[in-house]
Amino acid sequence: MRSFKIGSAFGIPIKVDLTFLLILPILAWIIGTQVGDWVTILNGVFGTSLDQAVLTQGNREWFLGLAAAVGLFAGVVLHELGHSLVAIRYGYPIDSITLWILGGIASLSEQPEDWKHEFTIAIAGPFVSIVLGALSWVVLTLFPPSLELVRFVFGYLALMNFALAAFNLLPGFPMDGGRVLRSLLARNRPFARATQMAAEVGKMFAIVLGILGLFVNLFLILIAFFIYIGASSESQRTTMNAAFEGVSVADVMTPERDLKTVSKDTTVAELMERMFDERHTGYPVVERDDVVGMVTLEDARNVKEVERDAYTVADVMTHDVYTIPQYDDAMTALESMQEHGVGRLIVVDATGNTVGLVSRTDLMTAFNIIQNTGRRADSPSLRA
Repeated sequence: MRSFKIGSAFGIPIKVDLTFLLILPILAWIIGTQVGDWVTILNGVFGTSLDQAVLTQGNREWFLGLAAAVGLFAGVVLHELGHSLVAIRYGYPIDSITLWILGGIASLSEQPEDWKHEFTIAIAGPFVSIVLGALSWVVLTLFPPSLELVRFVFGYLALMNFALAAFNLLPGFPMDGGRVLRSLLARNRPFARATQMAAEVGKMFAIVLGILGLFVNLFLILIAFFIYIGASSESQRTTMNAAFEGVSVADVMTPERDLKTVSKDTTVAELMERMFDERHTGYPVVERDDVVGMVTLEDARNVKEVERDAYTVADVMTHDVYTIPQYDDAMTALESMQEHGVGRLIVVDATGNTVGLVSRTDLMTAFNIIQNTGRRADSPSLRA
């Protein structure tokens, strides 16, 4: 997600995704147009005596919609802070909290595999929402009837925070309820297996939610889509983590002695000929034994065929070179590639000297071999 920082809490950056800027005014408008419906609901649920005529006098409904929408997302931030503070308490750093179209996400730097830790972290968010709902209900009941606008907003927030807690506790992994389910499954089985089981439940939940969305609210289909994708991604990530346990970058990289490189003055035509002959789609660019860039098939294809003899690697290469220590985990290499949007990393030793290169293909090949044969990553067959 493309996001920007708007502040911080307890040292945790609070970010806003661009999709949030779209959904906030839409949500405010929806609430404003449904003030009458909400009055009926709140009076029925909480036994209040809110007056629709007072709340919709002039343009008050639009201010109510905006206040309720902002209050709801403030509750989402506090919900995510609940997860975050408990995670920090257990020693899991939080990269950021991001608001987006479907609510909020607290990004943990490390996935807890202790079932007790995950259970407590997962349950903390809904617990905060329940507390916020209870506090909003107290405000609703204590404020005098003359403060209709305030009572409406807090009545709405009370109901929505209770609903947020209940919805998040449904077993739609990787939602909070799905993580609670995984933590309980992990009590007596391997974490990877517990993840796979919770992910399957999450996928089934997403399918049911999507079908329900066809008849109730199309927005549920969007939620179902992200739950399904999230469950699949989390399952795959956990499976790869388990497969790469104890596997270092040095185990899967192409060592320097076997590394194929190109010079800056190589023409694009010559580069593409080498790519065809050697079946490589990317090369480190070397100048006086130093890696100064990377060049890929995509870079070369951007040059028109008739001009490839006139252009050199120096004209098309990428100057950003991302490195990774040779004894870092293989999974860390994959995450670094995803973060930087690249397919290759230069592997360096403790002094910063190049000792090899690791590509996404190297990692996927290693993963497939480990999965299918159970061979250790440092075996000769895996490196080949």
